[in-house]
Amino acid sequence: MNDTSRSPVNFMDETGAPIEVARIKKKEWPVPPNPQTRILPKGSVHGEEALAIPCGILFESDVAVTLRDGVVLYADIFRPPDAKDLPAVMAWTPFGKTDRGMPLPWGVSKRLLSNLQTFEGPDPAFWCRHGYAVVNVDVRGNHNSKGVTPAWGTQDGRDAYDVIEWVASRSWSNGKVGMSGNSALAISQWFAAAEEPPHLTAIAPWEGFYDIYRQSICPGGIPDVEFNKFLAGRAFGDEAEYMPAMLEKYPLMNAYWADKAAALEKIHIPAYVVASYTNKIHTRGTLKGYYGISSKEKWLRIHNGHEWEDYYENAEDLRRFFDCYLKGESNGWRETPRVRMSVLDPGGEDIVHRPENEFPPARTLYQKLFLDAARGSMSPEPVCGETSVCYRSDDGQGRAVFDITFDEEVEITGHMMLRLWVEADGAEDMDLFVAAEKLDPEGNRLRPIVKGAPFSGFEGAPVEWGIGRLRVSHRKLDPDRSSPSMPCAFHTEELLLAAGRIVPVEIELCPMSMRWHPGQRLRIIIAGHNLEKPQFDHLPPIQTRNRGGHVIHTGGRYAAYLLVPFVPKPG
Repeated sequence: MNDTSRSPVNFMDETGAPIEVARIKKKEWPVPPNPQTRILPKGSVHGEEALAIPCGILFESDVAVTLRDGVVLYADIFRPPDAKDLPAVMAWTPFGKTDRGMPLPWGVSKRLLSNLQTFEGPDPAFWCRHGYAVVNVDVRGNHNSKGVTPAWGTQDGRDAYDVIEWVASRSWSNGKVGMSGNSALAISQWFAAAEEPPHLTAIAPWEGFYDIYRQSICPGGIPDVEFNKFLAGRAFGDEAEYMPAMLEKYPLMNAYWADKAAALEKIHIPAYVVASYTNKIHTRGTLKGYYGISSKEKWLRIHNGHEWEDYYENAEDLRRFFDCYLKGESNGWRETPRVRMSVLDPGGEDIVHRPENEFPPARTLYQKLFLDAARGSMSPEPVCGETSVCYRSDDGQGRAVFDITFDEEVEITGHMMLRLWVEADGAEDMDLFVAAEKLDPEGNRLRPIVKGAPFSGFEGAPVEWGIGRLRVSHRKLDPDRSSPSMPCAFHTEELLLAAGRIVPVEIELCPMSMRWHPGQRLRIIIAGHNLEKPQFDHLPPIQTRNRGGHVIHTGGRYAAYLLVPFVPKPG
């Protein structure tokens, strides 16, 4: 193993004192392990309206795997009977490895799957039919697996390392293991691959972030914990690290939060990364994960639907990738375009799977659109006169709006960045929320419609494709992590505002690709309240530090602008 430590990962603060990790007790899982091996016959059905399995499957349930520190995890293994030299596809799940009562992913037809899959994981019926083993693992502390569930990070990666090497040592294995799965099952892949297990041969993270602090629980330095609380309340097993309590205790970046950002530069194996523009949880992290890994053989596909439906509908495409690297087949996969991207066109017709060599395309031209507070407009020409606009920051209504109308067809693809000069009137901090909208010539919002989307926050949402946020006291940027279109804050200190002080801030908007036609408008909204719908309707709103007025300064010394990635047509 690459790490001989037999104790869990521990964290120290800047003084060398240990960081105490907050825990939450899970619901007790009432069913004890029941190891058994049985054959699931071809044609058998394992759920209401489920797909009849197309081949016989040898099913080993509750197989115990002992980790380097002595903790025991449990796995379910599905494989073709009597087959040898099998590659394995592993799903590393916090939701329950098999038949744990999780719902079928919304938007996915029951008839498409066998009901043997873990939530958001690969379907054994499909993969066994094509000569693979599927290994579903309950992570540390989940269901019957023992220990305290880590919030990803090094501990989770080391645990996955141990199980990957155990899988590769099985008598039926060809020694090659791939990881697959969506959302939480994708996030774990970044951390597992960063530990560099020798037999992990390829990964396929399907929409999952890699930096928990910046991309999930405290984006822009503004705590956003309600979705995490919701998931924690549904978990079964022993105990788990409780990130909402950790963020309350440690609101700034420290060793604990740094450990929750995967070391992407350590990932060198082939990767097939899938993203979309419309998933407010995963878009930014998935794309930056693709940028950051060191793999020379990596592919990116950006679709225009919802992740669950896309994951299962594109199993054949994923199989071509795994056949190439886990079976060594010369099947033409390496000739697949390195990027296949979609371009959204609300009110028109989306472009789907356009081939490119990179994302954003190398021909992208970055242009500044300067904000004018007096007119509520944006323009390529700098604004000479200094003006400002003020809105109420704490009433859930106040906002500043800036528009530009395009007189020709344009495509914006990549990362927009908004540079503002701001002042707090009546407070020492500001929580800023930004959103982009596409409008028709009459000023009606043109909303992206996401096929298969289950939540109100997705279906027809008008702003989620271009969102950003920043707590102004967290404005100090890390130059080593930042670029002109992708600012990245340190989050290690708070720089509070004095009365009357005007400061510059840079806010990255969630990456996207969208077309505008002549007469259509791009609108930027700045507000003191969250401009996107919650992931679930019942989640409470984000709590902010806002009170009093937010003043946005533009023009002259205060050259506020939107940096826009315009993409000309090829040639």
